[in-house]
Amino acid sequence: MVRIVHTMIRVLDLDRSAAFYRTALGLELRRKLEFDDFSLAYLGNDESEVELELTLNHGRTEPYTHGSGYGHIAVTVDDIETTHARIRDAGFAAGDIVELKNGGTLVGRFFFMNDPDGYEIEVIQRHGDYR
Repeated sequence: MVRIVHTMIRVLDLDRSAAFYRTALGLELRRKLEFDDFSLAYLGNDESEVELELTLNHGRTEPYTHGSGYGHIAVTVDDIETTHARIRDAGFAAGDIVELKNGGTLVGRFFFMNDPDGYEIEVIQRHGDYR
C-alpha cells in the first residue's frame, strides 16, 4: 500500500519560505538536513502526516520556472473567512474567496495565494470531499 509522505518545492531562501508557511498556514519546521550542495527543510503540523519539503540548492540565485505542468498546493481550513483575514492582516496577498458549484450544489469555497517563490496555494473551507 502506498502512503504519500511529502511533496517538494524548490525555493531561493529557505528561512523566508519557512517563515511564510509558518505564518500563513501554521506549518512548523519538523527537521532540517544540510548537505554540501543543498539543504532540505520539512514542514508540517498535527493535522496531517504529509509534509512539505523545501529544497534550497546552494548558490542558486535565479528564480525557478514552474513550467506548464505545475498546478498548486491545496490545504483545508475550518474557517475560510478567519483564515483569509489573518493571511491578509499578516501582509500576504490573497485572492477573493470564491465558491465552486456543480449544478446548484456547493463543491467548495476557497481562495488562492502565492508563496514567496510564486507557488500557488489553494486554501479551501473544510466541506464535503475537502476534509
